[in-house]
Amino acid sequence: MAKSIKVDDYTDDLIAAALAEDIGTGDVTTNATIHKGQLGRAELSAKESFVVCGLPIAEKVFKAVDKRLKFKALIKEGRRATKGTLLARVSGSLRSILTAERVALNFFQRLSGIATLTDKFAKKTARTKTRILDTRKTTPCMRILERYAVTVGGGENHRFGLFDAVLIKDNHIKAAGSIQEAVVLVRKAHKDKFKVEVETTTLKQVREAAAANVDIIMLDNMAPMKIKKAVAIVDGIALTEISGGVRLDNIAKVAGLGADYISIGALTHSAVAVDISLNIR
Repeated sequence: MAKSIKVDDYTDDLIAAALAEDIGTGDVTTNATIHKGQLGRAELSAKESFVVCGLPIAEKVFKAVDKRLKFKALIKEGRRATKGTLLARVSGSLRSILTAERVALNFFQRLSGIATLTDKFAKKTARTKTRILDTRKTTPCMRILERYAVTVGGGENHRFGLFDAVLIKDNHIKAAGSIQEAVVLVRKAHKDKFKVEVETTTLKQVREAAAANVDIIMLDNMAPMKIKKAVAIVDGIALTEISGGVRLDNIAKVAGLGADYISIGALTHSAVAVDISLNIR
């Protein structure tokens, strides 16, 4: 599957856009209540238990507002915080700290939520060979960070977008006429530049995909017994990926069916942001 995406790619522009959205022409409340030269310190702390993810992004937000601010992480990225854990301290201009607060927390809370949910899924499959993948079901313009959070939580990344891997889905198959024809067209266009994955929903399609010698066969929304049969049909000719209908309450059973991967859109589209506070000290 795709390699993990580096956090620093793209984030400066994303942070600048988020700050512009929030600050606009200026923080009218902070600028009225805090003296221009007033200095101080604030602490970020956990209000619940979660996997910490996004400290580097929070720091970037504070520094984007005011490069003179000092940010010190008090816990390592990927560690579990409990309620009351101090996560970081930021010091310098109080105006700058309070102006950056919401955007910094929005990123930090969102990414920690994704890492925490991914961790729950990953732990359920820890004793199996099956690995957890994310999907393209991400928040627009947040994909690079949300996928990073998946890796912090113990998952892996699927293709980043439409440009870095081939995934022949049901509509491609319908338009091309068959799985075999779709694979032929892809290989004619790209040679061996990309790995080829095919989405299947029936055992007949699994056999057709296996005969086409593709790299990965997706078993989409199949019942457990059908998945087991599909894995046996493939028998190592290609990697297998389960997709659809996988939840925390059934993933352990699904992982036991022998597929190489399980892709879960919920990791990014349904993760709940954690609760983090910032308080002046």
